[in-house]
Amino acid sequence: MPDKGGMTSVHPVPVRPLAAPVPAPVPVRAHPGAVLVVIAAGALGVLGLWWADTPSVHGLGDWLTNAGRITGLLAGYGFVALVALMARIPPLERGVGADRLARWHAMGGRYVVSLVVAHGLLITWGYAVSAHAGLLGQATTLLLSYPDVLAATVAGLLLVGVGISSARAARRRLRYETWYFLHFYTYLAMALAFSHQFATGAEFMANLGARVAWSALYAVVGAAILWYRFVTPVRQAVRHRLRVESVRPEADGVVSVVVAGAHLDELRAEAGQFFRWRFLTRDLWWVSSPYSLSAPPQLGRLRITVKALGDHSAALAAVKPGTRVVAEGPYGAMTPSARRRRKVLLVAGGVGITPIRALFQALPAGPGDLTLVYRASHEADVVFREELEQLTADRGARLWILTGTRAEHGGDPLTLLRRHVPDVAEHDVYLCGPPGMTDAVHAELRAARVPRARIHHESFEF
Repeated sequence: MPDKGGMTSVHPVPVRPLAAPVPAPVPVRAHPGAVLVVIAAGALGVLGLWWADTPSVHGLGDWLTNAGRITGLLAGYGFVALVALMARIPPLERGVGADRLARWHAMGGRYVVSLVVAHGLLITWGYAVSAHAGLLGQATTLLLSYPDVLAATVAGLLLVGVGISSARAARRRLRYETWYFLHFYTYLAMALAFSHQFATGAEFMANLGARVAWSALYAVVGAAILWYRFVTPVRQAVRHRLRVESVRPEADGVVSVVVAGAHLDELRAEAGQFFRWRFLTRDLWWVSSPYSLSAPPQLGRLRITVKALGDHSAALAAVKPGTRVVAEGPYGAMTPSARRRRKVLLVAGGVGITPIRALFQALPAGPGDLTLVYRASHEADVVFREELEQLTADRGARLWILTGTRAEHGGDPLTLLRRHVPDVAEHDVYLCGPPGMTDAVHAELRAARVPRARIHHESFEF
């Protein structure tokens, strides 16, 4: 029944149940805290490498040069750690979550770029002081006389360029596809930096053990990149033989794409997760984009629902049945297994309903323990209304669909969650929607004393 301000509350009525989802085996997950401990331990090991190779430091030039050595070592280590975070290693993606990995990667990237710049400046300054030379003359000498310094400079400039393209202001102006391909230059920078470290790094030139360990670090991360980002998608494409089964409109500018294939249970996909999809048409084959499952995995089928927000997503409405598909994944930690409490609140805004709709069906819950609050700008923007009403009835759940302007509601209705769910502090909360909405809801949940560990949220704004 409709309420004031476009709020619709739905109560159970007898309807035909949806098909049961296929249960997924429990996958291996890395704990976020353990990952940070491993990264920190590696950084301490790098500092230990410098300490073991530096018996004493004397004079300003020596101090500056050794500061340059430390920043260079930490930059080299941080660089390979950043690449590892985005290597799409399944335990990391499932345990840490793609959005948290992306945030760590972005934050770490700023530090690494700063370390690279500091390394170049400190080394040049230290050598200039020791040689009683000017900075410009010393920089010229380093570039022309020292092996691989020119290559390292190119690597540093590539990293700075990639860092600038990832800044928030620049990111808004770039198409996703442009930003995506610019990041491939980091692999070239990685190769150039590795060569420079072995050619001029004091820690490596006479220390075979250090050379072996450093080479192994780069080799392991390089192998992970090769395996998970290149080999695995090809293996999955051959094994699962994915094809578009159907394309169905859901709302204005929103379509659901059902993809069929073989042995899909082996993917161990869960509700709330996403894949990176590559549709092998003339216009779409060259880029993969992240889209969430909008229903739990079913026997031989996966479903995604996409809103036309860019060139790639808009083109999916015209994809024909039978089109071959390559899917990388599954990724994401916003799954039923992340739940900690009996009661669950799901909050969705706009097209963020896609993973929330899948969770609404898959989360184990008794009558009255599952609540979904769904915010859409207009009635025409509501997606899955019939499916949500059916699931509400089947599961004895509660559903509020909130449409209309803020003026009609007397403010943003999602910042008034405690009015709709008075015991929200006793819930696990799954949250997905536009950044402004999720930030406001997150603040409301924290004000209601919901612990951070029970707020499950992933963003796809990479």
